[in-house]
Amino acid sequence: MFVLKVVLISIVLVAICVAGLATQILLKKNGQFPHTHVGGNREMKKRGLICAKSYDALEQKRAYSKVNFKSLKIAK
Repeated sequence: MFVLKVVLISIVLVAICVAGLATQILLKKNGQFPHTHVGGNREMKKRGLICAKSYDALEQKRAYSKVNFKSLKIAK
């Protein structure tokens, strides 16, 4: 019985915490999670910084354009 009370109290506390964290999202008309990506930060854009994932995608695209796939041969 004691374990059940502790579990119920912890579930209620977690629910209150989640509701408290989500109040701004739930109460605003177009509420949404804040954009925390490096590319969405104005100050980072001013300094020319991008996240590693975006940088990797740019480098992959650049490397792909340099490779001539028509001249490649399959090794046996």
